[in-house]
Amino acid sequence: MTTNAAARNLSPASRRRVMDWAFVHKIWDKWASTNIGYSGHPLKAALLINYDPTGPSRLLSTISEQEGIKANPIELSHFVDFIKQNKLQTKLFIIGSNQYLVTSIHENWFSARCINTSKPAGEGAIVIQTAAYILVALYEGSIGPASRAMAAADQLTWQLGRKNL
Repeated sequence: MTTNAAARNLSPASRRRVMDWAFVHKIWDKWASTNIGYSGHPLKAALLINYDPTGPSRLLSTISEQEGIKANPIELSHFVDFIKQNKLQTKLFIIGSNQYLVTSIHENWFSARCINTSKPAGEGAIVIQTAAYILVALYEGSIGPASRAMAAADQLTWQLGRKNL
């Protein structure tokens, strides 16, 4: 069966999910190529995690996209639990080998600083929740790099928001 024939046999909801995934993958690739890297890029790494806070707890969040980091799905399930339990002010979270302490909480996003970094200027994370995803944007540095990281993260979440994702 060809791809087009297979797509025609999908339910309308399934076709929408395939189209949504294709849209997300396309904008991620374009966004990541200009925002994630080492010199001159605002982010050192980023993760896009499927997330449905209204879904059954037995459904696991999955890594939709990642760049600059090889995330461990088990660690990420702990991270998603951290968000679901809303323990932002009382607990640390771990991504990769770094532990983060939340420093600022807003309506649909929060920022955190790495507490075990060896980098002189430090490291940070910006976490933004959209309707269907959690974006984790990791950066090196302090105030200036944090501002650039937030602008980059906001750019992707704005594009996701256009499709209510």
